[in-house]
Amino acid sequence: MIPALCIILSFQLIGEVAARGLGLSLPGPVLGLLLLVLSCSLRPPLADLLRPVVGTLLGNLSLFFVPAGVGVVAHLSQFRQDGIAIAIAVMVSTVLAIAVGALVFRAVLKWTGGSEQ
Repeated sequence: MIPALCIILSFQLIGEVAARGLGLSLPGPVLGLLLLVLSCSLRPPLADLLRPVVGTLLGNLSLFFVPAGVGVVAHLSQFRQDGIAIAIAVMVSTVLAIAVGALVFRAVLKWTGGSEQ
């Protein structure tokens, strides 16, 4: 488990260093994740090594949202003051994210020659 966690965190570090060093607007952890996915696709034994740890992390994903919940409680007065604006921003950004995801999906389907069903 420890070696697999070290590999995952190493890819995050590599992505962070590359993003900052190259001045990319892409967040470092996202770049690290892309590099990790590429590495796992090129070397399937790496994916087999990481699979149990990744499954455990995903199984306990709700723990990663605890800090966000604490932040909401800590800034409850701000939510009372700007709650409507925050709610509208969250709803609009969610709708936009879904729409962009759908458009990207359709573009990738067209690019790869797939068909919508």
